[in-house]
Amino acid sequence: MSKKAMAALGAMLLVITACAGPGGDGGSGQIRVTLVQGLAGEEFYETMACGARARAGELGVTLDVQGPQKFDPTLQTPIVNSVVAGRPDAILVAPTDVKAMIAPLTQAKQQNIKIILVDTVVEDPGIGLSRISTDNVKGGAAAAKALSEQIEGAGKVLVISTDPGVSTVDARIKGFEDEIKASHPGITYVGVQYSHNDVGEASRIMNAALAKDADLAGVFATNLNSATGAGTALQQAGKLGLVKMVGFDAGPAQVKQLRDGVVQALIAQLPADIGAKGVEQAVAAVRGQQVTPSIPTDATIVTTENVDQPEVGKVLYKAGC
Repeated sequence: MSKKAMAALGAMLLVITACAGPGGDGGSGQIRVTLVQGLAGEEFYETMACGARARAGELGVTLDVQGPQKFDPTLQTPIVNSVVAGRPDAILVAPTDVKAMIAPLTQAKQQNIKIILVDTVVEDPGIGLSRISTDNVKGGAAAAKALSEQIEGAGKVLVISTDPGVSTVDARIKGFEDEIKASHPGITYVGVQYSHNDVGEASRIMNAALAKDADLAGVFATNLNSATGAGTALQQAGKLGLVKMVGFDAGPAQVKQLRDGVVQALIAQLPADIGAKGVEQAVAAVRGQQVTPSIPTDATIVTTENVDQPEVGKVLYKAGC
């Protein structure tokens, strides 16, 4: 081969390599995906990671998992920035704030890294080729139905949540409020208060609510820490089990609360399915195949009556794979 032909071939190879995009997959190499959890070590996100790892193994995808030690955008942002610097083919990410995570994810998008949102979302509709999440409005409605059943359709109910601006819990609150107003005329909704995901603050809120409304009948706690703090206050007031509580999620700690009578029902999501579907959509996006923009997943009501049933056991979260 002449020097001129070799030079032309080298130039052509450079073009092909450049077109391969981040990770250098180019249709022949192994696809690299990173899952950025909302909170490292938390059973919901660990179960999601297990589902993602299993599907990645089946599809021959290299999967890395990272996450912050708190559900906090100031801690998640540098992790996303570091992941973007490594230029994987795709990122599965559970944004910790609907606004604050737009900027770092925009940087990822500008690097042509495929972004799949799992569990939580951001307000910018242009971020996230696919958004895979529990139908949290439906989950909140299920919580309202479960709580109504526990208090026999009558009495005052309160919601204790984390912080406004987290898409999942905002949707749960909306679903709960809409269901109460539409279908439970005997229930008086006294509103939502925010614990900032702090057990002590949730306990203080519960104590104040009991002082204000001694006849409070029920509580919807949108996450574990809210239920833990509220349960402590109810126990100290001698009202554990008298004021009914419905919690969200079904990790080992939540199931223990159910068995101990701290909560009377749980709304279990399907995080393993979310993780698996996230990997599937990421692979489709990297390969230029059709991607499903929105994939809602279901939720299950767990009570002491069904918690030991095999089918329900499958939706309980794991601390690890």
